[in-house]
Amino acid sequence: MYSAIHKNKSNSCFSGQATELTSLGTRLTATESKTSDLEKENADLQTRLSSSESRIDQLERENAEKPKVAFYTALTDDGRVGPYNTDITLKYSKVFTNIGNAYNPSTGFFTAPVKGVYNLQFTVFGYNAGSTGVYVYKNNQRIMGDWDNNYNMSQKYFTKSLVLELKAGDEIHPVLPSGHSIFDNSNNHSTFSGSLLFTL
Repeated sequence: MYSAIHKNKSNSCFSGQATELTSLGTRLTATESKTSDLEKENADLQTRLSSSESRIDQLERENAEKPKVAFYTALTDDGRVGPYNTDITLKYSKVFTNIGNAYNPSTGFFTAPVKGVYNLQFTVFGYNAGSTGVYVYKNNQRIMGDWDNNYNMSQKYFTKSLVLELKAGDEIHPVLPSGHSIFDNSNNHSTFSGSLLFTL
């Protein structure tokens, strides 16, 4: 009888251990499956990260290769320029920004280094002058002109902005019309500036 009871207890113990082992096996399988899923997810994230890094590198290279053009200048510290009995090219001698070196203060010419669309802006100041104005030339063709008759000898400002499609080598230069004057000093009233918006 003792042997039978002992045998039943042993069988019960073995049965419990078997159940526990089965449960552990099931949990292990589930853990392994979850680990596999996490490894796949991690591999996918690594692939996406590598793709993003590659794209960033490509964009940085493209940005580094793009031409950068921007300039900002003022005319002079000497006060009034003009009037003269003939048109003269205005040479903006005070260069504050000249990224790309497309503006030449010795000639007063801006030369487009690449084909693209450019924004150019002129501010003209007249002070104690009868007439003030400016022409703008693209190569040898006048593309803009503006002036103001300042007969009461007061201060006059005007600003013009142009958006131009230019080819590499096209030149832009401002001209003071004959009989007109323009004023500038250390306050930088009369300016010429521009930048490349995008290439074509």
